[in-house]
Amino acid sequence: MVPPPPGEESQTVILPPGWQSYLSPQGRRYYVNTTTNETTWERPSSSPGIPASPGSHRSPLPPAVNGYHASGTPAHPPETAHMSVRKSTGDSQNLGSSSPSKKQSKENTITINCVTFPHPDTMPEQQLLKPTEWSYCDYFWADKKDPQGNGTVAGFELLLQKQLKGKQMQKEMSEFIRERIKIEEDYAKNLAKLSQNSLASQEEGSLGEAWAQVKKSLADEAEVHLKFSAKLHSEVEKPLMNFRENFKKDMKKCDHHIADLRKQLASRYASVEKARKALTERQRDLEMKTQQLEIKLSNKTEEDIKKARRKSTQAGDDLMRCVDLYNQAQSKWFEEMVTTTLELERLEVERVEMIRQHLCQYTQLRHETDMFNQSTVEPVDQLLRKVDPAKDRELWVREHKTGSIRPVDMEI
Repeated sequence: MVPPPPGEESQTVILPPGWQSYLSPQGRRYYVNTTTNETTWERPSSSPGIPASPGSHRSPLPPAVNGYHASGTPAHPPETAHMSVRKSTGDSQNLGSSSPSKKQSKENTITINCVTFPHPDTMPEQQLLKPTEWSYCDYFWADKKDPQGNGTVAGFELLLQKQLKGKQMQKEMSEFIRERIKIEEDYAKNLAKLSQNSLASQEEGSLGEAWAQVKKSLADEAEVHLKFSAKLHSEVEKPLMNFRENFKKDMKKCDHHIADLRKQLASRYASVEKARKALTERQRDLEMKTQQLEIKLSNKTEEDIKKARRKSTQAGDDLMRCVDLYNQAQSKWFEEMVTTTLELERLEVERVEMIRQHLCQYTQLRHETDMFNQSTVEPVDQLLRKVDPAKDRELWVREHKTGSIRPVDMEI
């Protein structure tokens, strides 16, 4: 999309409800509907449903992000080594010219990592795209020094590292749940084995019945823990392992795509600087030829001047062409950065919410297991309350008595 020339926003004009105005890195003003995320280069009409002009263009994603806080300072201050004041590469009319506007343009822009931004000291106060959300799309445009001091890391690379770390944490959580499942399975096997033990199996009476129920409760509890381990595998571990299975591959594609756009942008920027240098040399040559004509050092000077003027004009055209290609590359990279950072933000929210849901499922299964375990010992409690030593003695005596005649004293 090639935007129209920027226009000054009147401070007295009130935008329709839900609309905000911002400046792109090239200083062009655009408008964002904060409700629908629609964007347009044309100021929206105050009448609902009526666009400001038939040629207005809207897109589902914002074409730019605001790089400055309301205080007028950069939202993400770059390192001094990565900031330099440059001419405005978006104003092709000033290129190759020595007019005052060229000097003013140089003072009104800064270049950070080959990206041209309006200078914070000469632009209106600007808000972030998502000022209350600490969104990825607002805070990762500059590079950051490596903690070890060996170089710098691109802001986008930091986002990718966080995403990959999140994927690793998800994998480790899955491994943790797998260990928990193994413990449950071993515990269930040991309970089942113990329930078959014959120790104290000859206990009689109501106490013997209670003891038999204790052993049976172990077998029931083993079954409960086996079911718990199976549900942990199917409802917690497996979903954690399978969620975004191709995540790392997708992140590599995303990384390569943004890196390629950034390389292209750097290449276009280098071409602009090379063309600007060539134009300066052609202008210097033209000036020298003009001075030679004034002092008539050579009869061929006039012809040389025409030739130098043609070369200077060609150099100016080349510079304008390079600037146009640079602006296209910058706009493409900028839009892709906004789109991709918002997508990474969405994926991170999705990952956290998915893990939260499955951990909630784990706690729910744990509560159910405790409830079922409690139910296995309830029959034991009932039988223990019925244990009656007197009744047991009566039954045992009735079954094993040998006679009721007692011995008497011997007579002389």
